[in-house]
Amino acid sequence: MDISNLITPETVTFFGSMVPGTELRLAIPVGIGMGLSPIKAFIIGVIGNLIPNFIILWALGPITKFLRKHSKTLDRFFEKLFEKTRNKHRKKFAQYGSVFIVFFVSIPLPGSGSWTGSLIAFLFGVKYWKAIALISIGVIIAGILVTTGFEGAYTLFNYLTA
Repeated sequence: MDISNLITPETVTFFGSMVPGTELRLAIPVGIGMGLSPIKAFIIGVIGNLIPNFIILWALGPITKFLRKHSKTLDRFFEKLFEKTRNKHRKKFAQYGSVFIVFFVSIPLPGSGSWTGSLIAFLFGVKYWKAIALISIGVIIAGILVTTGFEGAYTLFNYLTA
């Protein structure tokens, strides 16, 4: 079996958009750079970026509860992580409500994507399907911004270097 057949622009974009931190902010430009059309890279990147959120939001509560119960070290780790995240976003969440998640997720910068949006939704008690909807809207907006921004920058670069 030749593994190179599995490493297509589609698989790189799809799985790359699942990586915490960079998510579709890196996966869409990489997909376009590998030859995907901007629309195809956008669709694959958005779908790949959304899939982990269903699992994260469903599993985060039970997993952290179990780990905190069985490990003092992990209990301290989660306490610090959750408190830091709550403190960082409490003011904005109080000001904008759960819609803040859409704004936060849609900012096309590393670290402000759907993984962190899922954590914020969990920490502030946003209901599962509402969180999924808010994060999905944010991911779609981020995908549009990244795709159009990359295409614009690429076009400008080609124009300036021609």
